[in-house]
Amino acid sequence: MSGQELFGYASALLVGLVIGLAGGGGSILTVPIFVYVFHIPTVLATTYSLFVVGSTSLIGSIHHVWHKRVDLPVTVAFALPSFVSVYLSRRYLVPALPDPLFQFQTFVLPKSDAILYFFAIVMIIAARAMIRNDRPEQGEAADGRPRYGSLALDGLAVGLLTGTIGAGGGFLIVPMLVLMAGLPIHRAVATSVLIIAVNSFVGFLGDIHHTDLNWNFLLPFTGLSIVGIFVGMYLARYVAPDKLKKGFGWFVLAIALYMIGREIL
Repeated sequence: MSGQELFGYASALLVGLVIGLAGGGGSILTVPIFVYVFHIPTVLATTYSLFVVGSTSLIGSIHHVWHKRVDLPVTVAFALPSFVSVYLSRRYLVPALPDPLFQFQTFVLPKSDAILYFFAIVMIIAARAMIRNDRPEQGEAADGRPRYGSLALDGLAVGLLTGTIGAGGGFLIVPMLVLMAGLPIHRAVATSVLIIAVNSFVGFLGDIHHTDLNWNFLLPFTGLSIVGIFVGMYLARYVAPDKLKKGFGWFVLAIALYMIGREIL
C-alpha cells in the first residue's frame, strides 16, 4: 500500500471524527478524498460517499436516538420528501446527464468536471457558514411550532443536492431545522444526523442498479470512518465546538479552492 493510500485511509478517520464532533460536515470531505487521493471517477466517488456518509451517520443517529435528542415528527416531515428527491436524482437524473454536459466550439465541460465544480461551490458556501459560525436563533418557527410545509419543500431541495453531489447537506439541514421547526441547536444537530443517514442510504440504493462497487475498498474505508465517529462523539464532551467548526471551515475552504484550481489548470 502506497503512502498516498495510507493517507486516504487515515482521512476516513477524519470524516467520522468531524461528523461525531459537529453532527455533519464530514461528508464534504469524502468526494475529494476519493477523487484526488484514490483516483476514483467522480460519479462513482459520489456513490461511495453516500454509502460512507450513510453508514457513519447511522451510527451517530443511533446514539442520538438512544439519548432522546432526535425530534421524530420533524424528521419525518423533512425526510420523506427529501428521500423521494434524492432517490430520483440518483436513479434517473445523474445517469441521464449528458457527457459532456456542455460544449461550445472548442470549450468542453465533461459531466465529471461539472459535478466537481458544483461540489466545490457547495464546499465554499459550507465553509463560509462554518467560519462565520452562523447559528440561527429564530425564524418562521420562533413560536416553537414547526412549519411542516416549509420543511417539506426544503427537504426536496436538500435531497436534490445530496443526490447530485453525494454530500449529506448537514450544513443546510441544521439551520433549516432551527428556523422552520423551532428546534434548539443541539436537537437540530441530532435530528440532522438521522436525516443525513437515511438520505444517504436512499441515494445509494438509487445507484446500485447501475454501478459496480469495490466492496474490498469501500468497507474498510467505511469501518475507519465509523471508528472516527466514536472518537468524535467522545471528544465532543471536551472540545469547544465553535472553535472546531471555524477551523474546519478554513480547512474546507482550502480544499475547495484546491479543487477549483486543479480542475482549471
